Amino acid sequence: MVVLVLSIAVTVTIGPANLSVRDVYAAILDHWGIGNSGLTRLQDGIVWELRLPRTLLAAVCGAGLALCGAIMQSLLRNPLADPFVLGISSGASTGAVSVAVLGVGGGLLSLSTGAFVGAVVAFVAVIALAAGAGGGTAKVILAGVAGTQLFSALTSFIVMSSADAEQTRGVLFWLLGSLSGADWTDVVLCGAVTLFGIVVCLAVSSSLDAFTFGNSAAASLGVSVRRIRIVLLTVTALITASLVSAAGAIGFVGLVLPHAARFLVGPRHGRLLPATALIGAIFMVWVDAVARTLFAPQEIPVGVVTALVGVPAFALILFRMRGTP
Repeated sequence: MVVLVLSIAVTVTIGPANLSVRDVYAAILDHWGIGNSGLTRLQDGIVWELRLPRTLLAAVCGAGLALCGAIMQSLLRNPLADPFVLGISSGASTGAVSVAVLGVGGGLLSLSTGAFVGAVVAFVAVIALAAGAGGGTAKVILAGVAGTQLFSALTSFIVMSSADAEQTRGVLFWLLGSLSGADWTDVVLCGAVTLFGIVVCLAVSSSLDAFTFGNSAAASLGVSVRRIRIVLLTVTALITASLVSAAGAIGFVGLVLPHAARFLVGPRHGRLLPATALIGAIFMVWVDAVARTLFAPQEIPVGVVTALVGVPAFALILFRMRGTP
């Protein structure tokens, strides 16, 4: 936790604007009622309305996506599972594009609201398909693959048939993952949902340990397999939908970081889940700092940076896992 606090404290001072470390902390303290920063309205806004909420949202996104990845990998007993295996990301993309390009909602729905609705619709469709196919872990994964392809195709069709060049560029940037539009509302809502998810997941961490040995073994230990699975899938969907609606699709966080946390603290979920969330938060805070400063003033989508870092990291994890079943 100390590392996370220090990471936030350092990265909030990083940016293309000509602001010193003293200016940044003076602005923050001013909003806390301590002292007078003496900064202009523009400088104060850069710190309080742009950098700080963006950095905090990066931490929330990293924690939430990494936590969901750990849950999905344990629940589905598949090391390649991640938060987007249920088609949530693709559904969110379709919802966002429908609002931005087709004008669904008549201007009453924001991009984030459309993304959240799309994510929920995709989740319900995938779960319904899996249940109709007989349920089970394998059916959930296969239904997720089908849902992902369906909503990805819908998104591409809408963009190709209805979007102009400017809309296409904006949608593409969002689809790659971006924290540039972060505000305090996003921080509060996503933070509350993620915190709720962490509490729920920790409450059933012992049940997740039982899932390691399979559904039959978990049931023999007194775990209500069906109820726990529904609760965890729903919590995972809500967290992912909230984060994707605020920041777009950010890949590899939920796929790679649970493996790193498992390597550091072991497979027991009482330790694994908080460690995964913490590592995810620290990782995303620094990734966002790189994304907004590496080619400043031009910004790189955070999803591009996570992929560039995540692919080699995942290759290393696979290399270390060679010889295991």
